[in-house]
Amino acid sequence: MVQGTKQTWQQKLHEVIYESATPAGKLFDVILLGLIFSSIVVVILDSDVEWHRSHGQFFRMLEWGFTFLFTLEYILRLVSIKRPLSYVFSFLGIIDLLSIIPGYLSLFIVGSQSLLVLRALRLLRIFRIFKLTHYLSEMQFLLGALRGSMKKISIFMLVVLTLVIIMGSVMYVVEGGKNGFHSIAESIYWAIVTITTVGYGDISPTTAMGKFVASVIMLMGYAIIAVPTGIVTTEMALAMRKKEHLDQACRGCGREGHESNAIFCKFCGEKL
Repeated sequence: MVQGTKQTWQQKLHEVIYESATPAGKLFDVILLGLIFSSIVVVILDSDVEWHRSHGQFFRMLEWGFTFLFTLEYILRLVSIKRPLSYVFSFLGIIDLLSIIPGYLSLFIVGSQSLLVLRALRLLRIFRIFKLTHYLSEMQFLLGALRGSMKKISIFMLVVLTLVIIMGSVMYVVEGGKNGFHSIAESIYWAIVTITTVGYGDISPTTAMGKFVASVIMLMGYAIIAVPTGIVTTEMALAMRKKEHLDQACRGCGREGHESNAIFCKFCGEKL
């Protein structure tokens, strides 16, 4: 009887925290979104010298309030699923942990010699912006498309790397050190800047052959920019067809992305 009551309580908590389709889940998401945005605003304002001097104590009180609430949320996420370690070592679980540890670390780092370290630790609080991925379904959709296109983009980047190495070496031979291309590494840097259409202008060819090679790289750059865009767009179109499968979160590990007719979680095997 106790086990059944505990299970019912855990399931209800899971629906509130992980399921955004329910009214309670939507309210939870809205409250968390407000807290996340508020904590980010506090971090930004506290980074200003004048605001920190005049309202530093107030910002510290707010920060401890946010730290307590996000710690409570993290604990509730762990107790509402059957396999908490799956959440702890997931990407979003790590982000949630990074968003709360700076406050506690500041308790153990004291003294004037640690002020610079504390400033760096406080910057880790900006990781809370990644917590938004919990509550924005379109963010999950975009991340899914990026994951699906990662292999193709990696191969594409390998091809681009090969091209810039070849073209950079050619420019090193054509221009030479007297025109600013002192090494193959520096020539490769120029090729990367040129092929991405950034064009800093710190190094530029002066010979006719060098300008011709540069023109070829510039034209290649326009074609190259379109390739990853097309890859991601295709994956987004495929992900759009599967979007209806992304709503249900597993009670065991808290992960999403199941098929609409799935009976068990494909990540941990828990019954859905």
